[in-house]
Amino acid sequence: MNATDIAFPNLGIYLENVPKQFFIGNFSIAFYGITFAIGILCGLIVASKVAKEYGQEDGNFWDFAIFVIIGGLIGARIYYVIFSWEYYKDNFWSVFNLRQGGIAIYGGVIGAFLTAFIFSKVKKINGFTMADAAMPGLILGQAIGRWGNFFNREVFGQYTDNLFAMRLPIEAVRARDISDELASHIGEGENFIQVHPTFLYECVCNLVVFALLLIFRKKRSFNGEMCLWYFAGYGIVRFIIEGIRTDQLYLIGTHIPVSQVVAIVLITAAVIGEVVCRILIKKDKLPEILKVKKPEAKA
Repeated sequence: MNATDIAFPNLGIYLENVPKQFFIGNFSIAFYGITFAIGILCGLIVASKVAKEYGQEDGNFWDFAIFVIIGGLIGARIYYVIFSWEYYKDNFWSVFNLRQGGIAIYGGVIGAFLTAFIFSKVKKINGFTMADAAMPGLILGQAIGRWGNFFNREVFGQYTDNLFAMRLPIEAVRARDISDELASHIGEGENFIQVHPTFLYECVCNLVVFALLLIFRKKRSFNGEMCLWYFAGYGIVRFIIEGIRTDQLYLIGTHIPVSQVVAIVLITAAVIGEVVCRILIKKDKLPEILKVKKPEAKA
């Protein structure tokens, strides 16, 4: 394989010269960044439309955009660097080089939620309702953003020969992402690895979660319920897919994938939150801030 090729042999697909970037004059623009930006834009469009259905000002999400992009990106990078410190402690300036990849979705989600909390307090709007409106857009943005990993030749799994098996040239991927198990399947004279396209798996699963959130967006029983469904849905997706990735981030001092731990915590929190709120609804003790109010009719 050539260094810029990507193949899906069992599907009969061979892509030649798949670029990581393109140039405008001497300035390079990474496809990773483009997919990230498209994901954010599509997510904001969906979120603003759902916000209107929930009786909120859709303009809040456009005002929120710049803050959530910065907060999410900072959170995603900090999360990744913390759990990859063994690499970055000897390559400190690489911490600031996002062109090499290296952001973590869960870190981005944490950063986005913290930003949203502050924003809702400043704007004096119901943060739970705002979060509910944001969830379909968030998961859609994640699904689209995963294609940045395709262009960067990252976020892939162990060896497989299944229908969707993907081949990547060895020289096109980071050496630390080639696990011992994966290396053991490199045949003599081969210059490629054959892997699970986990970015593709997650994209498809995220789209399923997105569809479910859209279908049930008007059936929520309390403010914050869509948020809990997102936690549970994405938590299940991430827990399963994380298990076959080669670039896992581990809890410091262990070999426990941190994203699987976070996924379990979020799934558990979602189930407990759902059960508790349902009980409070039956007892008519649900806090006012969590009660769903119908949008006021416009004259």
